[in-house]
Amino acid sequence: MQDMIQRIVAADNKAKQLDEENRRAAENEKKRIEEEAEEIYRKYMADAEEEAAKNDEYLEKQFDRKLQDVTAKQESALIKLRADFERDRSKWVDMIVDRVIG
Repeated sequence: MQDMIQRIVAADNKAKQLDEENRRAAENEKKRIEEEAEEIYRKYMADAEEEAAKNDEYLEKQFDRKLQDVTAKQESALIKLRADFERDRSKWVDMIVDRVIG
């Protein structure tokens, strides 16, 4: 009978030991998964930030090119308007005077 009780106690102790080992293993696995998830998140964010920086640079270059095109067109139009003004100024003054005086 005593032997049976010792076996039961030993089995109970072994079960408690296995339970504690399983609990520690589960905690370690949970930590490992959390660390892995954090590393994946950091890598994803670093890649996303790098891609965003590339896109910003690309868009900025496109904007600069378009701005230069618009500026060049405006300067060309201004030069043409000034040339037209200088060429036709006296004609326009005469036309205005004729219309006012009649």
